[in-house]
Amino acid sequence: MPTNDAPAPPPASTPIIFESIVKQHCVAATYNRGEVTLAPHAIYTRHGELHIDAITVERDGKPPKEIKLGTFKLVGLGAVRLTPRRFERSALFVKNDAKYEGSLLMAVEG
Repeated sequence: MPTNDAPAPPPASTPIIFESIVKQHCVAATYNRGEVTLAPHAIYTRHGELHIDAITVERDGKPPKEIKLGTFKLVGLGAVRLTPRRFERSALFVKNDAKYEGSLLMAVEG
C-alpha cells in the first residue's frame, strides 16, 4: 500500500539542468509567467526538493539591472530547454558554500 511519505519524482527538466551545468550552456524557461534565460551553476537539494543556483542572463528579453546568483526551485521553472548560448563560471558562485554541504548534486567546474 503506497504512503504519502514517498518523495516526489524529480521534475522532467532535471536532466536538462545537469546537461546545462556540464556543457556550461544556458537554459531558457518560464518563471513567474515571464521568460528567463539562466546560467545554472549548481543543482542541489533543500528540504527534499531540487533547487538550482543560477545567474539570470535575461528576463523577458532584457538583461537584468544587477548580475546576481539567484536560487530557483526546479519545479517552479516551466518549459525548460537547453540553449546554444554558453556561459562562464561566475565569481559570484562559491562551490564550497556551507549551504551546499551534503546536498550538492552537481556544480560548474573551473
